[in-house]
Amino acid sequence: MGKDYYEILGISKNATDDEIKKAYRKLALQYHPDKNKSPKAEEKFKEVAEAYEVLSDKKKRDIYDTYGEDGLKGGAGSHGTAGFTYTFHGDPRATFAQFFGNTNPFQSFFDIEDPFENDMVPNTFMFGFPGSQNIRAHRQGRISQDPPVEHEIFLTLEEVLHGCIKKMKIQKKVLLANGKLGREEKMLQINVQPGWKAGTKITFPQEGDQGFNKIPADIIFIIRDKTHNIFKREGSDLRYTAKISLKQALCGCIVNIPIIGGGQEVLNYRSDIIRPQTVRRLAGKGLPLPKEPSRRGDLIVTFDIRFPEVLSGQVKKILEEKLPS
Repeated sequence: MGKDYYEILGISKNATDDEIKKAYRKLALQYHPDKNKSPKAEEKFKEVAEAYEVLSDKKKRDIYDTYGEDGLKGGAGSHGTAGFTYTFHGDPRATFAQFFGNTNPFQSFFDIEDPFENDMVPNTFMFGFPGSQNIRAHRQGRISQDPPVEHEIFLTLEEVLHGCIKKMKIQKKVLLANGKLGREEKMLQINVQPGWKAGTKITFPQEGDQGFNKIPADIIFIIRDKTHNIFKREGSDLRYTAKISLKQALCGCIVNIPIIGGGQEVLNYRSDIIRPQTVRRLAGKGLPLPKEPSRRGDLIVTFDIRFPEVLSGQVKKILEEKLPS
């Protein structure tokens, strides 16, 4: 028998998106290892994260409802999942950080009466939380913290489409037990979720350099888009410019439009004139929406009509006779 994600979250099979979110919020806070020190909390925390990631994504949930965990993870054979496979990335803290944004949900760390009354700051994720004693001492002015250290991460549009894991090796100054400063290497892992926008910030608290009598600085990674040779990104939409000749624009043609991730869309303009301002919008052919990755933006197609450099006198005469005034 496979895992029952509905039972793990304690919800019914017809639960709404809001009910799924509420269930995850409650259980993630209940079993977070930073708060729950019981031996089974870590495993339960991971199970809850996996259940949430499946049931909060429409495509994964539909496959799971039809074929169960076996079909979801590629073991359904010919059951009709069309080669779809899903494997939990294994980092429940990343799921937790993405869900809560940069809002620390533990009231003992921040002066928040109800951490769920305030909207989460979009596109900002915090991995791990600094110790409460350091925060308290920092607030009371006994120790200070240097400004965050920012680094840029450049992603291809294909990485944004599918999501990916980025491992970033850092070197930082640390205060050693003998009271001297030394250097330490560490690998930080960022689980990039499908659809993350340029400018998204991922914060690793206190993973930067540490000075004498100071809290280690935070490290912030900022997502940037790599320039693509075919598409231009506009939020969750993509823009593609099709190059055609003047003859094709006036006399009709078939235009093949590439789709990110593979395949193409065929546009039939045999009976239509393509004007310089002509635009076609292919729904659902763009990038995943950051907060709803089962849905995608559009592919916007514009046209670059190439005019001839020169015309012979004979061609000009024909055009003058045939073209309308």
